[in-house]
Amino acid sequence: MFENLFKLSENGTTVRIEVMAGLTTFLTMAYIIIVNPDIMSAAGMDKGALFVATCLAAAIGCLIMGLWANYPIALAPGLGLNAFFAFGVVGGMGVPWQTALGVIFLSGVFFLIITILPIRAAIINSIPKSLKMSISAGIGLFIGVIAMEIAGITVDHPVTLVTLGEVASPQVVLVAIGFVAIIVLDRLAVKGAIVLGIIGTTVLAHIFGLGGSTAMDFSIPSLAPTFLQLDIVGAFQVSMISVIIAFLFVDMFDTAGTLIGVSHRAGLLDEDGKLPRMGKALSADSIATITGSLVGSSTVTSYIESASGVREGGRTGLTAVTVGILFILALLLAPIIGLVPRFATAPALLFVAVLMVRGLTEIDWEDVTEYAPAVLAAVVMPFTFSIAHGIAFGFIVYAAGKLLTGRMSEASPILYIMAALFVVLYAFGLI
Repeated sequence: MFENLFKLSENGTTVRIEVMAGLTTFLTMAYIIIVNPDIMSAAGMDKGALFVATCLAAAIGCLIMGLWANYPIALAPGLGLNAFFAFGVVGGMGVPWQTALGVIFLSGVFFLIITILPIRAAIINSIPKSLKMSISAGIGLFIGVIAMEIAGITVDHPVTLVTLGEVASPQVVLVAIGFVAIIVLDRLAVKGAIVLGIIGTTVLAHIFGLGGSTAMDFSIPSLAPTFLQLDIVGAFQVSMISVIIAFLFVDMFDTAGTLIGVSHRAGLLDEDGKLPRMGKALSADSIATITGSLVGSSTVTSYIESASGVREGGRTGLTAVTVGILFILALLLAPIIGLVPRFATAPALLFVAVLMVRGLTEIDWEDVTEYAPAVLAAVVMPFTFSIAHGIAFGFIVYAAGKLLTGRMSEASPILYIMAALFVVLYAFGLI
């Protein structure tokens, strides 16, 4: 059955490898179960219902991606997009959270429409190889920044924006031990090196009194406060157009970047650097956003943490299905998941970051119109904390470089259109 569904042999993998990869991905992104309700509750939504909505939205997204698109990409409510929902739209603009959920629903519908047409796939396929490789590397840098922030290696600073944290603190020391342990285990070809690193760091954290919650309340909160509470009619307002566009573009290019970056790391791109079955993968992301809004979640998107499972050998949708099942089980096992402190995932994320930066080696370093926008795209991602902005900057500079050097034919017409559109959107503050 698994062979027929996921074509395991064709992809050079096994059920055991895929399940282990799914467990690894889940452990690196399980923090969203705790973080998403914390952020979105600031919009006045019920925190218990948000916990259930987060698990269900993630599970549905992963199952659709795995069973339909057959990719090892996990989905869940997106960080950054949930903050924009709670603090930007609801808090800043005074939009009721029910209407904001309606906006999420409409943006998901628009995602699906442009995917079916298929405008979305054409846009992603228009990205030149140098930018695709830099996107992979940029996501690696992005993951690295997240890992160091989680670990406490870097902290914010009022003058320099970021500075070194307390590297002698027990938390940072445990992260360092976990990171080195993963490197050693990987070099020795030990299966499950990343998940072993997470588990080992968690055990040490509890030994030294730095573990997560040990509360054992296994009751499941009610979903009723957020289920089908979206206000679609209220979202059909002129004032909501810019908000819908913002969610649309950020999610579209975050997803594009994640799909390209993770797929490149998994060796799933074809010889032209394109992703087979892209339409299904993008549709899965769109449908997940629509269903997520129905249960009370902000935009559901593909997760860069999927790269950790890919590193463990995940090559098919069975990895994503495993993650989806684990999110369902998380409804019952939340206390156990809470045992894993967030910083215990930092060694895994940092290790994945190191691996993904390798994409920079595949850029054409003899052509400044190729490597300049590529490097810019990679650098912008971690410094703006956005994959979408990195892609946008890369598009704009790539188009300008080719156009002004008389080499316009080297880029797709869609790329020039998107670059111009990005300039307009930035000019009017829509993204």
